[in-house]
Amino acid sequence: MKTQNQKSVIYFIADLHLTQNRPDITDTFLSFLKNDAPQAEKLYILGDLFESWIGDDDDSPFVITIAQALLALRQTGTEIFYIHGNRDFLLGKQYAEKSGMVLLPEVELIDLYGRATVIMHGDTLCTRDIAYQKFRTKSRSWWWQTLIKSLPLFYRRKKAADYRKRSAEATALKSQVIMDVTETEVIKCLEQYQSQLLIHGHTHRPFVHDLTANSKAAQRIVLGDWYEQGAWLKVTADNIELLNCSFIDK
Repeated sequence: MKTQNQKSVIYFIADLHLTQNRPDITDTFLSFLKNDAPQAEKLYILGDLFESWIGDDDDSPFVITIAQALLALRQTGTEIFYIHGNRDFLLGKQYAEKSGMVLLPEVELIDLYGRATVIMHGDTLCTRDIAYQKFRTKSRSWWWQTLIKSLPLFYRRKKAADYRKRSAEATALKSQVIMDVTETEVIKCLEQYQSQLLIHGHTHRPFVHDLTANSKAAQRIVLGDWYEQGAWLKVTADNIELLNCSFIDK
């Protein structure tokens, strides 16, 4: 096991959208957990690790394999933190414990090598997507989640597949402007937490944006998705770098 001094780096990932239908993404992620992530002191997963999540009672070999791989990483000494995304917000304490992950609230302020940093999935920043924000409000309510979790497992699997199809159709009809963050919401968030750095996913547009918040220079870092390649953010005390790797060829 590496010592804490050797692990002087922190990684951030988001929007892997793991699903049995994309073994290329899964294989690359498993390789990342085995070969790259153990170098990190901490790994933050900022939502949408899975394409969908139907409940912690899902005992499919696929989700068990991911849990075991995450737990193996935790056992190397790397701490794993998880923030829910818009696709896997039903992921609960039971699966988190199996995976060695610590669940965080939807917005968290962390100390990133002495720099106060806001981390989140990022969907709440997309306020121009009114239809999605309405669904988000409903789907985060206790009554909606209780109702969904009470349905038979096979039926939840079918509903999740139907939702993915409808979501893809709806997304295809929306403009890029609607699906991107609202700049005023970004500034509002940074000023609320008195921070000059925000890290998030969701929009699938990896980039480091310079802006002004709290009357000072600030940055918004967007994590990359894993549809075409593996992507992560590497942070050390002296550097911030967006990285990626090609999918594993089978």
